[in-house]
Amino acid sequence: MSVSGKTAIITGSNSGIGLGVARELARAGANVVLNSFTDSKEDHALAAEIGREHGVEARYIRADMSRAEDCRALIDTAGGCDILVNNAGIQHVAPISEFPTEKWDAIIAINLSSAFHTTAAALPVMRERGWGRVVNIASAHGLTASPFKSAYVAAKHGIVGFTKTTALETAEEPITANAICPGYVLTPLVEAQIPDTMKEYDMSREDVIRDVMLKRQPSKEFATVEQLGGTTVFLCSDAAAQITGTTISVDGGWTAL
Repeated sequence: MSVSGKTAIITGSNSGIGLGVARELARAGANVVLNSFTDSKEDHALAAEIGREHGVEARYIRADMSRAEDCRALIDTAGGCDILVNNAGIQHVAPISEFPTEKWDAIIAINLSSAFHTTAAALPVMRERGWGRVVNIASAHGLTASPFKSAYVAAKHGIVGFTKTTALETAEEPITANAICPGYVLTPLVEAQIPDTMKEYDMSREDVIRDVMLKRQPSKEFATVEQLGGTTVFLCSDAAAQITGTTISVDGGWTAL
């Protein structure tokens, strides 16, 4: 059984990793539901473009992943869910003693709690349909830590633990749950940070990428959204039917250190 004809919901998918995952699932034949907290013409046009390019059904559904009711409504509104990719996330960097409470709450809500709410709503649908895949986009920071990223690290560690629990609760069913742990990925957001970092350190683009951004990534290369999408497609394939409750690192060797 392939992903062709399956319905995949990808949270936080109008750009970056989520969009890359949506494109690769569509390329593999899945119908895709894109999501973010905005509701612009561009959002809907993006879904239409993916649908035309790959000959699948593609829709955009607005839902704010910081709100439990929106998370659950996303699954209901989609009308079906075979593949759930929990990708939505935000970041804030500050020492623990100075970390704004509202930023902590928002990161935990969007990066961790949203996955609980969407999964809770999706599992009954998957059980009714007799098949399901839950893929959580965690991070190398779900397996290790960095200073000044307390909320993000806590949330991503939480996602890894939640993935394991989901897998155990569905272990005797044709449903799997796994987490992908990327290192640095070249997204538009990361790309936009490079010029400012070059100025801050008075370094060339190449040196900033190698010695600052990819300091902890031994390959000294960014992962790509296409690679993360391909990993997701694999986890949804028959070949991965007995892979559940684990993490797959796409981090250029970061967590091997």
